[in-house]
Amino acid sequence: MFTHYDLHTHSRQSDGTLTPTALVERAAAAGVEVLALTDHDTLSGIGEARSAARAAGIRLIPGVEISVTWNRQTIHVVALNVDPEAPALRAGLERLQEFRVWRAEEIGRQLAKAGIEGATEGARRHAQGVLISRTHFAHYLVEIGRAKDLRAVFRKFLVRNKPGHVSGQWAGLEEAVGWIRAAGGQAVIAHPARYRLTGSKLRRLIAEFRDCGGEGLEVVSGSHSQQDMHNMASLARQCGLLASRGSDYHGPENAWIELGRLPALPADLTPVWQAWPQHAA
Repeated sequence: MFTHYDLHTHSRQSDGTLTPTALVERAAAAGVEVLALTDHDTLSGIGEARSAARAAGIRLIPGVEISVTWNRQTIHVVALNVDPEAPALRAGLERLQEFRVWRAEEIGRQLAKAGIEGATEGARRHAQGVLISRTHFAHYLVEIGRAKDLRAVFRKFLVRNKPGHVSGQWAGLEEAVGWIRAAGGQAVIAHPARYRLTGSKLRRLIAEFRDCGGEGLEVVSGSHSQQDMHNMASLARQCGLLASRGSDYHGPENAWIELGRLPALPADLTPVWQAWPQHAA
């Protein structure tokens, strides 16, 4: 019976800094027994991660973090234990990837208007050949001295009403959950305490999520405080959702989030992995 799960991590295939192999090896060294690779809107690292997990002796859960537009803002839904070859999921992600390509060019154009030249090329270099994310732009802006760290870049340049902000045109909530269910997976709302939602709006999101087949809430997250985790645990209980646990690890540069350090889920919650087979595929 596995005991140490981390069901939300990123590799270089999206906005993480480690290869899928290096991520798996670091997780295994940190004592993680079941790891989900959940890169943003792509499944491209799953094959490499699966091979590395077999070599490291841990279980790899194929996953993806899907970008969703809900109530005019971006929400992330983690898909867990999906079939990476499922046609509906692959087609949906291809559409989001095409938008990401356009968005990267548009962010570059907007930053150029603000006097920051070469941002798209700089972000592409940090992305190392995979899809360009806002994080790659942030790394470039830190590199050229426009901000002291990634958080400062987002605050000054990449959020609403700032020079490099481009609104997302992502999947609908019902659409994304449909892709996940068609791929045999479980849909989980990622890091719910991070969204700037009132209590009533968060409950509305959860109600709509459940109505279209969503199953889980990320109760324990690397970006949640102890109070956040307590609040999300209460919501999971009240709303009848399964509970998930994930670091949202992106790489060793983010020293405040590390693999293998997450607190356990509250014992009275039902974890998302309860129904999963206990042996790796």
